[in-house]
Amino acid sequence: MNALLIAGTDTDAGKTVLTSALAAYWQIYCRSRSLGIFKPLQTGVGDRELYSQIFSLNQSLQEITPLHFSAPLAPPLAAEREGRQIELGKVWQAFESLHKQRDFVLVEALGGLGSPITHELTVADLARDWGLPTVLVVPVQLGCIGQAVANVALARQSKVQLKGIVLNCVKPCSDQEIADWASIDLIQSLTNTLVLGVIPYLDEPTDLNKLAHVASHLELERLMPV
Repeated sequence: MNALLIAGTDTDAGKTVLTSALAAYWQIYCRSRSLGIFKPLQTGVGDRELYSQIFSLNQSLQEITPLHFSAPLAPPLAAEREGRQIELGKVWQAFESLHKQRDFVLVEALGGLGSPITHELTVADLARDWGLPTVLVVPVQLGCIGQAVANVALARQSKVQLKGIVLNCVKPCSDQEIADWASIDLIQSLTNTLVLGVIPYLDEPTDLNKLAHVASHLELERLMPV
């Protein structure tokens, strides 16, 4: 499938930064091919508005995110607050339509692989059911190795096609801090999953040239048809 799911270990792991970096690289260096960005569900204000502002997508907010709830809560709780249902069939149809129109689609998940989409399904279940190749974003911080191990274990249990791990510096980090908090060798050894690169802390996460430069240092051939 010409699509990639960007999942994280948790909320604020760096999914939006990686999605933006890959999108910026595509729009700068793959101009002859079309890109779509898709976020199946969103609660509160955030990513779909950002993507609409900084990228030339020719997509409405509804086409980026077909299911939106006002309260910034887990989707099942946000839907209950509004007396609505989570219509995954509608979301799938929107994704299928976009996927047919574009050469490549970046799909940003919500929360971590274990985050709930409905009362029965998690992000990992959606990745499996939709057949989406997935990259896991792990924030560089104390405790992130355990988070990586747990999320990779969930991906394997759920039969998710995991392409690799990308580390993201959620705050300025020295090389020594990255080595201490998110040892690449240890993560790869414990998860048997490749680390495809490290995203440095970005104080301007909307600068397309900086984002594309960051993406160019990742193992892009494993993530996109570049």
